[in-house]
Amino acid sequence: MSTFLFDILHPAHVHFFRNAIAELAARGHRVVVTARDKDLTVRLLDLYGIPHTVLSREAKNKAALARELVSRNVRLAAIVLRERPAAMASIAGVSTAQVGFLTRTRNYIFYDTEHARLSNLMSYPFATEVWTPQCYRGRVLGRHRTYAGYHELAYVHPARFTPDPAIVAAVGVRPQEPYSVVRFVSWKAVHDVGARGLSLDDKRRLVGALRVRGKVFITSEKPLPDELEAHRLPVPPDKIHHLLAFAELFIGESATMASESVILGTPAVFIDPTGRGYTDEQEHRYGLCWNFKPPEAARAIERAERILGARLKHEAAFAKRVQAMLADKIDVTTLIIERMTSAAP
Repeated sequence: MSTFLFDILHPAHVHFFRNAIAELAARGHRVVVTARDKDLTVRLLDLYGIPHTVLSREAKNKAALARELVSRNVRLAAIVLRERPAAMASIAGVSTAQVGFLTRTRNYIFYDTEHARLSNLMSYPFATEVWTPQCYRGRVLGRHRTYAGYHELAYVHPARFTPDPAIVAAVGVRPQEPYSVVRFVSWKAVHDVGARGLSLDDKRRLVGALRVRGKVFITSEKPLPDELEAHRLPVPPDKIHHLLAFAELFIGESATMASESVILGTPAVFIDPTGRGYTDEQEHRYGLCWNFKPPEAARAIERAERILGARLKHEAAFAKRVQAMLADKIDVTTLIIERMTSAAP
């Protein structure tokens, strides 16, 4: 049996890799997980019972980020030299790519964010392979491979996830009642430098419009004013996908949650200054997601109102579009496992 290493930098990465980690361990392989203490990352790893070693904590400014990267690389290199993994994997993967290159360890990067130019430049050329969705619209300097899918299909693919109405009911939400899920981000990620999302007034107008048509649940990376804080999501982070599956609508600043929602059969309105290749495909090829920039907040709210007003009328047609999308895509966890085990002796 072989040893494999996964480096986890963000809560979404926990979801992306957790099924592959579990399956490789079930096959008898040794799995080593390293992590960055950012937002809910460590909490999620604990909730899923995934043993891990924290290499660093999220830095708060550019100089501290540089120091954090050096520290992470040194600590990761020590683990790699001790454990001698057959392969490493990560999302974005600056540390795994650079350490893998220096230690001659196979390393696979999975990524889908085109405008993360600095981290992509620091990682892509050093990776054994860079895997992106086919709809990725950025340039990759290195060994580029593509697949028919999205990151979120590693964990909310129908083969991997079944929504449970009991989990939604346990937090006081009846799955059959109309409600919307709203997501606000902190805009502190490296790839968000200089970017801004919705204004506070836009957020108030959005929630006010949605409240007319049902309950509103907010998940936010930063504090909210009292009138919005009252709508904060009551679901633990490892249960969020169950709530998304039974929602009438998702709207917000998270591309990941927008993509999760449409795969789960929930219409999504994504608001972001740069967009993503995969949410563009979900809009233009499948008609499941609608993309807007923050200055177009009024149009985004209008679209949300139209979706909610016509949801029952068009629900069957929307479900067919979801099935058409799923028929075109793969179970991404299977791809992760295939690439990792291909490096095993």
